[in-house]
Amino acid sequence: MAELATIARPYAEALFRVAKSTNLTAWAEVVGEMAQVAAHPDVMAMVQNPKIPATTAAGIFLSALKSPLTEQATNFVNTLASYHRLLVLPEIAAQFHVLKNAHDGAADALISSAFALTEAQVSQLCADLEAKFGRKLQANVSIDPSLIGGVRIEVGDEVLDTSVRAKLQQMQLALTA
Repeated sequence: MAELATIARPYAEALFRVAKSTNLTAWAEVVGEMAQVAAHPDVMAMVQNPKIPATTAAGIFLSALKSPLTEQATNFVNTLASYHRLLVLPEIAAQFHVLKNAHDGAADALISSAFALTEAQVSQLCADLEAKFGRKLQANVSIDPSLIGGVRIEVGDEVLDTSVRAKLQQMQLALTA
């Protein structure tokens, strides 16, 4: 079977074109909710059941969503169901999010810290990173005690690792080389 990213790409791009021409923010919220519902184990089991017709699966899936859907969104879900692609929705949502960020001139910053950061520290770090990367960043902060100290930052495919763990690994490599 083809890789999920390959299957999801045309759907995400088509959905992004439709969302861009209407209301991008509203679509982003709906697509995020669809991805959450599609990732639920019960929904996954229902969608994978060959005894459940595609129209029934689409109806059940649509009833699980809390947000009211436009006709376009309903048609999108029905199309995915008819091609047995509802399970690809989390990947479609991820690719849609990347396209939306690129359109907005923004990016996600995954910040891992050894200790909890205050709001002031996060906002200062984001300001410094925005100056470095030249775009608006949406910070997702997590605590990772295995870093020992410092932070590890991922923006797209770039990684800035100033953690103590990374420095120790560099020292180990230097000593064993």
